[in-house]
Amino acid sequence: MSAPEPLTVPTLGYGAANLGNLFRALTDDQAWAVLDAAWESGIRFFDTAPHYGLGLSERRLGAFLQTKPRKDYVLSTKVGRLLRPNPDHDGGLDTANDFHVPDDLRRVWDFSADGIRASLAESRERLGIERIDLLYLHDPERHDLDLALAEALPALERLRADGEVAAIGIGSMVSDALAAAVRSADLDLIMVAGRYTLLEQPAAAEVLPACRAKGTGIVAASVFNSGLLASNEPRRDGRYEYGRLPDALWDRLVRIARVCAEHDVSLPAAALQFPLQSDVVRSVVVGGSRPEQLRQNAEWASATVPAELWDALAAEGLIPA
Repeated sequence: MSAPEPLTVPTLGYGAANLGNLFRALTDDQAWAVLDAAWESGIRFFDTAPHYGLGLSERRLGAFLQTKPRKDYVLSTKVGRLLRPNPDHDGGLDTANDFHVPDDLRRVWDFSADGIRASLAESRERLGIERIDLLYLHDPERHDLDLALAEALPALERLRADGEVAAIGIGSMVSDALAAAVRSADLDLIMVAGRYTLLEQPAAAEVLPACRAKGTGIVAASVFNSGLLASNEPRRDGRYEYGRLPDALWDRLVRIARVCAEHDVSLPAAALQFPLQSDVVRSVVVGGSRPEQLRQNAEWASATVPAELWDALAAEGLIPA
C-alpha cells in the first residue's frame, strides 16, 4: 500500500480565535459574516482550537463549514487542553484568558494518549465535522514540554498512522519548544506564532533549520505582531504581546516602515508575505473579527511585493539575508 500524499495547505488561512469572542464578543451573525467574507475572499484553510472561547470557536466554525463541500477546504484544530465543567462557575466570564464567554467550563491539561484521542473526538463533535486534516499539540511548554515530547507527540503520531488525521504538529510561540518538538518527532507542520515575522525572527536561529533538516513545514501565525504591522503608520503606543513595545523594537519597526514606503509597498502586505519567502513556510494564518479585515488580508496577500524590497530590508539587517 502506498504512503498517503502529504497534506497541502493553502498559502493563506484564517485563524479563528476571534470566533471564540477573543477580546470582544461577537454575535453568531457577526461571526458568520466574518467567515462569509473569508470564504468569498478565497480563503480555504481554517484553524481553530478548543481553547478559543471554551469551544465556541469550534462550534461556530463547524456550523459554517458544514455548509461547504468538505473537499474544498483544509481544517486544523488542536489538542492538549480538555474542556470540563467548571465547579467554581458563578456566572462570570473567561476574561482572564481574554475570551468573552461564560466560564462554565475549564481547561484541563492532558497529554496522555487517551486524553489526546478524547480531545480529537470532542472537537469533532463540537465542529460537527468528522475529518480534521491537521492536528496540533497546543502550547505544550505552558504545561510540561518533557511530557509532551515523551507522550503527546507519540500519541499524535499514532493517530496519523491510524488514519485519524492526515497531518500532525505543534503550535507555540516559544522557539525552544518548537525546535525541540521538530527534532524529537516526525511532524508534518508546526504553527509558529509571532516568532517569524517581518519585525522579529527568533525562529530563524533554530526552528527553521530544524524544519529544513526534518522536512517539516511551517504555518506562520501572528504575523502582524499584535497589530503593530497591520497599518502603514505604526503607533508608538501599540501593544506588544503582553506589555509595552520595547524601544529597540520600536526603532526597528520605524526603519522597516521607512523601507517599505521607499519601495511603495504597504507595510501590512510586506508583513503578511514575508514569512512565505522562506522555503520551509507553507502558509500564513491571520485572524480578524470584522468582514472588512478578512477582505483586506486577502488583498495584502495578493499584492505585488518586489524582490528589491526584501533585498533592501536584508541589506539593512532587518531580515535574514
